[in-house]
Amino acid sequence: MKNQLVIYHYLCANYIEKHVDNTIKGTIELETIFREDSGVRRIPVLYTVVDVGASYNIILGRPTLNRLGAIVSTYHLCMKFPVGREVESVWADSRVARRCYKDSLRARVGHQKPTRLAVNLEHERPLPAKDLKDVQVGPLATQATRVGTTLDPKEEARLVAFLRCNNDVFAWNTDDMPDIDPDFISHYLSVAKDAKPIAQKKRKQGKENRRAAREETGKLLAAGFIREVQYPTWLANVVMVKKASGKWRMCMDYTDLNKAYPKDPYPLPSIDRLVNRISGFALLSFMDAYSGYNQIRMYEQDEEKMAFITDDGIFRYRVMPFGLKNIGATYQRLMD
Repeated sequence: MKNQLVIYHYLCANYIEKHVDNTIKGTIELETIFREDSGVRRIPVLYTVVDVGASYNIILGRPTLNRLGAIVSTYHLCMKFPVGREVESVWADSRVARRCYKDSLRARVGHQKPTRLAVNLEHERPLPAKDLKDVQVGPLATQATRVGTTLDPKEEARLVAFLRCNNDVFAWNTDDMPDIDPDFISHYLSVAKDAKPIAQKKRKQGKENRRAAREETGKLLAAGFIREVQYPTWLANVVMVKKASGKWRMCMDYTDLNKAYPKDPYPLPSIDRLVNRISGFALLSFMDAYSGYNQIRMYEQDEEKMAFITDDGIFRYRVMPFGLKNIGATYQRLMD
């Protein structure tokens, strides 16, 4: 690619250190891809190559932005551009942007050569504060949540007081979960009439997975989410997934069952729209529903299709399990 540079012997003022000129090495036109999720735009971009230390790998000028038809918001660190009839967005990494800005300020003041950063091209969604601390919001020591350590003391006091005043909305165990009336909503499987039931053969699992499956099965039995059955027609295997917290999530391999009924096209929320709605707010909170899927009952006549096998026996779900198709659509209906 270096051989494709068009050489120009011109000087440009350095944008990092004052009163220093740097020779332009040349220019090159490259096809550049702008994408976010499924939306992709390809346009030729003429790059000017400058041999200078900088925190930024690429700086896009107005000609490229105009050709892309982009609208840039430096406040939200977002760039939107048209792709056909759709509008796609590219989100910047706020942590890297902040480091680049601070690095450029240090270079201007101290004439230090800035450190080149590896920029993550993936967009950054709003994330919880990096430094968190536990705050007790219920009468028991185990009934705690987390808040950011960077909050102003007055804001933190108001937030903690608000959480403690409304601690009844938190579920600390399955006994705290309210029952959702099956007549209001339940998960129904529209299995084709000519579908043949498939009973999967039991698969071998490692010692740690077997122990985790036994523990999770005991919890589900105690909560009334599953019950033991005999002579099932549909039968699935257990798939243990370790979460980031170190805890285990028990999923089911309902691959065969999922093929026997159509996909529910109910629309799910757009992440970009949800992110846009939070712009301008000072605080961002994340709430995770306690066993959200398990709060919705299966349609009673479909429970027999929910059977799965473990070392301790055969059970079937009475509530929506992980691994079943269309459960996200049913859950979104409840939220809406």
